[in-house]
Amino acid sequence: MVMDVDVEDGNLGPYQDRPRTFPNMRGKSYNPLIFRILMRINVRVLFVILLLALGVVFYVGASTSPIIVFVFSICIISFLVSLYLARWVLAKDEGPPEMGQISDAIRDGAEGFFRTQYGTISKMAFLLAAVIFCIYLFRSTTPEQEASGIGRFTSAYITVAAFLLGALCSGAAGYVGMWVSVRANVRVSSAARRSAREALQIAVRAGGFSAMVVVGMAVIGIAILYATFYVWLEVDSPGSMKVTDLPLLLVGYGFGASFVALFAQLGGGIYTKAADVGADLVGKVEQGIPEDDPRNPAVIADLVGDNVGDCAARGADLFESIAAEIISAMILGGTMAKRCKIEDPSGFILFPLVVHSFDLVISSAGIFSIRGTRDSGGKASSEDPMTILQRGYSVTIVLAVLTFGASTRWLLYTEQAPSAWFNFALCGLVGIITAYIFVWITKYYTDYKHEPVRMLALSSSTGHGTNIIAGVSLGLESTALPVLVISVSIISAFWLGQTSGLMDENGIPTGGLFGTAVATMGMLSTAAYVLTMDMFGPIADNAGGIVEMSQQPESVREITDVLDAVGNTTKATTKGFAIGSAALASFLLFSAYMDEVATFAREPFKQVDIAIPEVFVGGLLGSMLIYLFSAWACSAVGRTAQEVVKEVRRQFIERPGIMDYTEKPDYSRCVAIVASASLKEMIKPGALAIVSPIVIGIAFRIFGYYTGQPLLGAKVVASMLMFATVSGILMALFLNTAGGAWDNAKKYIETGVLGGKGSDSHKAAITGDTVGDPFKDTAGPSLHVLIKMLATITLVMAPVFL
Repeated sequence: MVMDVDVEDGNLGPYQDRPRTFPNMRGKSYNPLIFRILMRINVRVLFVILLLALGVVFYVGASTSPIIVFVFSICIISFLVSLYLARWVLAKDEGPPEMGQISDAIRDGAEGFFRTQYGTISKMAFLLAAVIFCIYLFRSTTPEQEASGIGRFTSAYITVAAFLLGALCSGAAGYVGMWVSVRANVRVSSAARRSAREALQIAVRAGGFSAMVVVGMAVIGIAILYATFYVWLEVDSPGSMKVTDLPLLLVGYGFGASFVALFAQLGGGIYTKAADVGADLVGKVEQGIPEDDPRNPAVIADLVGDNVGDCAARGADLFESIAAEIISAMILGGTMAKRCKIEDPSGFILFPLVVHSFDLVISSAGIFSIRGTRDSGGKASSEDPMTILQRGYSVTIVLAVLTFGASTRWLLYTEQAPSAWFNFALCGLVGIITAYIFVWITKYYTDYKHEPVRMLALSSSTGHGTNIIAGVSLGLESTALPVLVISVSIISAFWLGQTSGLMDENGIPTGGLFGTAVATMGMLSTAAYVLTMDMFGPIADNAGGIVEMSQQPESVREITDVLDAVGNTTKATTKGFAIGSAALASFLLFSAYMDEVATFAREPFKQVDIAIPEVFVGGLLGSMLIYLFSAWACSAVGRTAQEVVKEVRRQFIERPGIMDYTEKPDYSRCVAIVASASLKEMIKPGALAIVSPIVIGIAFRIFGYYTGQPLLGAKVVASMLMFATVSGILMALFLNTAGGAWDNAKKYIETGVLGGKGSDSHKAAITGDTVGDPFKDTAGPSLHVLIKMLATITLVMAPVFL
């Protein structure tokens, strides 16, 4: 990132000369290559190209199914709605010049890191694509592929193209998440000078823009890929592939999305938490200055981290979650339709796309239900922002129930089992209720309005050690209720699907797994609104930082502090939601893996016996993978934070005038440290996640070959996947909840209780918060991405293990 010479040299003049200005760190403005190309094209030509592209998309969709045309239409309308939201947010003022200067510095830091990080990820993606292509050239093909004339080269080309498209769309989703956050933060800060409710509305609509684009891209990307393959391969024509087998060709898309999401989450999480820990330990604990104080050399790196870690990474994360869930549900729907000999299986296959299309509609209603009202005197709104957000979520939930029921009646009705659609509607209701309960449980354990966080704050009054003990015990306890909820939802949905009346040619009920798939769709049927709440958090956090650094009145900071505390809770609740959906989606992907192994092996593969020593060892390796990955992610944050702490201490020693505003800190140095370190540190845990299942599967395949166990490699990988999923869910629940609770315990003390800011209790709470930072924003979020990526890797590589 290019910095001004004055910033590098520190020649910016004393603070008293310009007490409310911020150094201009802006370098050359950056736009992605595709944007630069589009901006050079004449507007009329661009409009014609866009119309032609839409015409081609709708033609391919119409050649596939009317359902695809419906999905395309909803997605395009949602993109128009998101453009309206973007224009509405960008029309708001940026406040006084000092706010704009700080926002510019944050924007340049975030865009510079994003460009470097995704450049590194893209190189790794192309390398992995080449490896996948080579593997597919030598792997076996399914009987269905052989019958339809799809050879190894075509299969390799399709998988690699899907992988690269998934990676590209996931990266674009991350960029969209960051793009809006770095522009909305200053507008929320400016609005907080007038009204708490207006600031809330801007933050929500900015998050809504990102959410609509991310979910819309996930849906339309899979729909375009499906329709293109349908037309290109002449599916359902005599001698060609059957439509029920088509979803298996989409697994590369999910793998590409998972690959980018994992590295985005790792790199962004290491960046944001290393900067945050370094800024807090030296600034707040050692120097006693407030959070986001302009005298802290790491403050800009901390604010940049909110955007690259919480916004860009979370956008890619949720994109991957939706893509994995849609593809796995399409595979299971096609498999069930084939077994039951359903005359028109397209409804069961395309059902997930329709559910998420309605998600865009109902989430828009929830976003627009939050309206701004001017508060008197610039005081904090008398109504709790969390209550307002929950009201919007309730609107979305009610609409989700109605649209989900309508979707099941439209697409899942079949003459073979006339009441099956109602059972599947109940499965969706189970998923929706599960999502709501998950949000409530996480809120209970992380919101300082409830007893657990208040007791954690109270433990800070007796020292740092008791705060850590209380936080760890709270995180461990918080795993119980979510696991019980997941267990009940899986069993309930499976039972409802199994009793739906759908049976195979032998009269055996076959709807159980698809019932769990429908429940997963129900849980994610409000994903766009949930992502809106998640994006609200870092935008509010950045807004508070801009207010503090630009030295706004205390009443303005009070408003942003309330929004920031609510944002911490919404981030924690959405992470809990993501873990729950990851658990259900991983179960679906595991089932799809079992089906794919059976297809390639041409023999049943329905059970995995962990009493076999090699299979049990595979399970141990899967659990070990979770703990080792978490350790490497947390240690990466620790090592990088140590460098930040040393740099901040150095600047306070060598520039003593920083504390009395006579010298400027070198913000760019801390930005450079965390940027370079996070890119280096994300490689090792990411490589562990990709290489481990492949090495384990191939090693035990070879061992099985020499010991007379032909399917041993596939069985060991299945065991590894099961144990990794169970261990990963529990570990992610612990890390996310403990970290969120520590953060809000600190926020609770900062409201004035237990001595307030600067007290011994506050310092102990800061220690807990710094311990929890890598838990909740690096290792925890990366884990649920890891779980799903392991499942997609095994799906893509299944033939290699046979």
